Amino acid sequence: MTQQITILYFGHLVEMLHRESEFMFLPLTIKDVKGLMAHLARRGEEWPQVFEKPRASMKITVNKQFAEVDTQIKGGDEIAFVAFNMN
Repeated sequence: MTQQITILYFGHLVEMLHRESEFMFLPLTIKDVKGLMAHLARRGEEWPQVFEKPRASMKITVNKQFAEVDTQIKGGDEIAFVAFNMN
């Protein structure tokens, strides 16, 4: 079984990850933002750099509410990652 979520990317993540949004079917074993980030990091290339050790400045929302890595997620949720390059 899987659960469908929507992921939105903002700031410099759009250029790094080459997308603004995506629909994803997640395994039901992924229950929180931290699990989602680990799942995304396994894609390779730029993904681990963004999601394995995220910058403290990266903001996360779940259903338009600010969230932390331990925030629970479920099918139908919209998760957004917002990061701006601070160089």
